[in-house]
Amino acid sequence: MRLAIPDLISNSYFTALAAAELGHFARHGLDVKAELIFPVDRTYEALRDGEVDFVGGAAHGALAAFPGFRGVRLLGALAQGMYWFLVMRKDLGIARGDLAALKGRRIGAAPWVEMGLRRLLIAAGLDPAQNDIAIAPVPGATGTTTNFGLTAAQALADGKIDGFWANGMATEIAVTDGAGSIVLDVRRGDGPAGCFDYTFGALATTERLIDSSPKIAAAALAALVDAQADLKADPNRAAMAAAKRFPARETGLIAQIVARDLPYYDATISQKSVDGVLGFARALSILNGSLDYSDIVAAQFSQLWNRA
Repeated sequence: MRLAIPDLISNSYFTALAAAELGHFARHGLDVKAELIFPVDRTYEALRDGEVDFVGGAAHGALAAFPGFRGVRLLGALAQGMYWFLVMRKDLGIARGDLAALKGRRIGAAPWVEMGLRRLLIAAGLDPAQNDIAIAPVPGATGTTTNFGLTAAQALADGKIDGFWANGMATEIAVTDGAGSIVLDVRRGDGPAGCFDYTFGALATTERLIDSSPKIAAAALAALVDAQADLKADPNRAAMAAAKRFPARETGLIAQIVARDLPYYDATISQKSVDGVLGFARALSILNGSLDYSDIVAAQFSQLWNRA
């Protein structure tokens, strides 16, 4: 079976990768290989088209291929909360939380990921179009095998962009190299009220797989929960999970990044999280009308979220 992830060398979807690389899928009787398919809209299109069986990606990204969430269900959260950082060039001297200083700047972001930043700025009273804030793809971030975060960090170091909205690995590289500084870390309290729940990393599959093979869907979710517990017990196992898939430098960084993310490792998908995603999607006009919790979440497996 195939699991698609839109940014592989990253902490964003790492619990899904760890479930594969640390053998948790196998222990639940599944032969699952994780692979990179970028960007997130293409990841979900591959799920829709039967090219892959599972996606570890942004919850709202499912709407790119499944309008109204029809045909897709979220099995569990890879981690809680919107997980991208806004990092700007250090030499610009932008203080943490100073969104007004973004006026006239070029910020790199991946397709569908950029929606989080765009909506956040509008909620903070800073419309990107009116304030000449260019939010666009990062130069060179093309092709389905792009690791966006690494590309964004390099583009920032090369001066091709003024900042990026990307994952914790890109942030770690930019900050430790001295090229960037953190302006927003939503998971840890930055940004306007409610932005934490705009989206979250989710393990998703199709309704057809759930209907035809509910035991497979349950096993995949159980593997994710076990991977989260495994990393909580020993964050250094993150390096083992990354060893065959990450370059050496990023393998050396992932354990400390995962250690910071541990408080968010919970597979539960709450009503609050669903309401946040729905409100975010409606505000962006990628969803019309109202949906029930069960229209999005495979709640029949919810007992597995706290199985550890």
